[in-house]
Formats: sequence, C-alpha cells, structure tokens
Amino acid sequence: MRKSFRIKKPEEFQNVFDHHQSVANKYFVVYRLKKEEQKHFRLGLSVGKKIGKAHDRVHVKRRIRQSMLELKPRLDQQSDILVIARPSVAGESQAFIKQQLTHVLGLAKLLKDDQHGKD
Repeated sequence: MRKSFRIKKPEEFQNVFDHHQSVANKYFVVYRLKKEEQKHFRLGLSVGKKIGKAHDRVHVKRRIRQSMLELKPRLDQQSDILVIARPSVAGESQAFIKQQLTHVLGLAKLLKDDQHGKD
C-alpha cells in the first residue's frame, strides 16, 4: 500500500480519535472520519505490545494492509480509517483477518455492497 494511503503523523491520528465514529468486534476496533475533499481513503494502524513481540506485530500489520488492499475497491474513498488490532488477532490466518476486517468495516458502513457476500 502506497504511503499516500497511510496516516502516519500523531496529529492525524488524534484528529480521527477526536472526531470519530467507532465500531468494534472481538478482533478489531475501527475509527472512521469522513473527509469529503479526499480522493482516496487513508489507513492508520495500531498494533499494541499485547499482540506479541515486534516480529509478531509486524506480521499482523502486513496481514491487515494486505486485507485492506484487497478490499480497496469496496471501501469508502473519502474517509480516514484507523484500525486497532486487539490481542485476540495474534496468530490468525490471512483469510481469517480479512473476514474479520470485512465484518467490522461493514459495521462501520465503510464498504460498498456491490460485492456483498462474495468473501
């Protein structure tokens, strides 16, 4: 995922936290901030130390980014999205992570329903 699709600065994270709508399931918390002027969505990730050692956290981040890349055509393009991984996601497969992200993004109303049920 290109860097233009990422939220990196602490001020940008804080802005989404301050003006957010959030939803959660057992594996992820998703914060959303609608931005009408934006051409594409931006993604911020938070994977805490409770997930495991550094290589475990990097592994989870890569799987989340890959899932988001696969879901990109279905995502609301005018939003900043923060995904916070909960400790229960550690050690899960790519397919499972994508399934759970699809679920929580659907709850957040960030997915278009053009391909609903194809995952």
